[in-house]
Amino acid sequence: MLKRVLIANRGEIALRILRACREMGIETVAVYSEADREALHVQLATQAVCVGSARAADSYLNQKALLTVAKATNCDGVHPGYGFFSESAAFADACAEAGLTFIGPSGDAIRKAGSKSAARSIMRQAGVPVTPGSDGPVSSVEEARLAAEQVGYPVLLKASAGGGGRGIRRCDGPEDLAAAFAGAQAEARNCFDSDEMYLEKLVLGPRHIEFQILADRRGNVIHLGDRDCSVQRRNQKLIEEAPARCLTHSLRSEMGQAAVRAARAVGYEGAGTVEFLLDGEGKHFYFMEMNTRIQVEHGVTELVTGVDLVRQQLRIASGLPLAISQEDVRMEGHAIECRVNAEDPSRDFQPCPGKVEFLHFPGGPGVRVDSCLYSGCGLPPYYDSLAAKLLVHAPTRLEAIRRMRRCLEEFTLEGFPTNAELSYEILYHPVFVRGGCTTAFLDRHLKELLEFNRRLEEKEAEA
Repeated sequence: MLKRVLIANRGEIALRILRACREMGIETVAVYSEADREALHVQLATQAVCVGSARAADSYLNQKALLTVAKATNCDGVHPGYGFFSESAAFADACAEAGLTFIGPSGDAIRKAGSKSAARSIMRQAGVPVTPGSDGPVSSVEEARLAAEQVGYPVLLKASAGGGGRGIRRCDGPEDLAAAFAGAQAEARNCFDSDEMYLEKLVLGPRHIEFQILADRRGNVIHLGDRDCSVQRRNQKLIEEAPARCLTHSLRSEMGQAAVRAARAVGYEGAGTVEFLLDGEGKHFYFMEMNTRIQVEHGVTELVTGVDLVRQQLRIASGLPLAISQEDVRMEGHAIECRVNAEDPSRDFQPCPGKVEFLHFPGGPGVRVDSCLYSGCGLPPYYDSLAAKLLVHAPTRLEAIRRMRRCLEEFTLEGFPTNAELSYEILYHPVFVRGGCTTAFLDRHLKELLEFNRRLEEKEAEA
């Protein structure tokens, strides 16, 4: 087993990894920026080392500093969490060259899955359905126009190295292509240091369904069921649940098998996610991308399967075989996650970092909270706005919805605005309650959700 792990991340995911390591008897070394000096993961780690100033480029994205700390503190493993270096093939290679175990797939597997255009070609060969689109990257507006004419509008221009909803533009006609191509390329260059683009047909009214996979070094690959991540804004997920209510038993099995084929096709190792779009009729699904890391929403899968995904990552990285087979996987009950972000939905979701003046998390049966916040701490403005993840598990979906409503009623954070009230309104919306949300749900209903919340606040103020 690994003996000491450098946690190359921050926030709630750093804390999640730290806790799993502690339960497995693995020592931890936390890294932190000057802005995170008082962060909870820093306080709880076996050892903590400052790696730079507040800017991520000077600290959490400083590869040389991270590897220097790992070697100086005698770490034998590096866990990247999600974001930052988690999907960097170059960082995975650098860890290997330094004699460190990268807790994730190899650099080669990351390259194969990380380039969205290359992954599409690999998936076709593996028999995984892909959305109609360009055969490879499109290097100019003219190439994009030719590909769009073949598949038909509307289309999406997407960054090959993209993720998190960045580097994506919709085009409803040829007149949109030039501006969309320039905008998507610029965003991709800034976010991913790569401006390679590809094009695919826009599937109208789809659901975003993803499958959790685990793969060890001995060729064993399994999936741990599905998650519905359709409630999202600008491709950023807000509410996730497992299992997806819209899948039949046969479709779930077919998609799960496709996810396993996708993992095998790239020689995958560790925990990962294969993401699909399910069409509006709920009959056809298409490969969208493969995330070569632990996901923000991994907790809902842990709640319904009872499998600790971070523990499995650490076991696999230690060279151990999978502890479970596909036949062992059972999805029991229903789980929901709400991401609580420090942002103001009434001001176009403007980030609102600040100091936590008072904090109370919900509790009770079937409740889990993943967060690095505590009363008196600060949420820095330099990183993402995620403040907490509220997760619930219950025997049925309706019971899980009711439990999450109760949790959001109990949740109290004073010091800066959050999107918690918006999530609360969504949980009462009839489309969500019926399980009918597509990726367009929030775009279609955001105005009425915000208006309802505004009237509610006015009534409370009058009272």
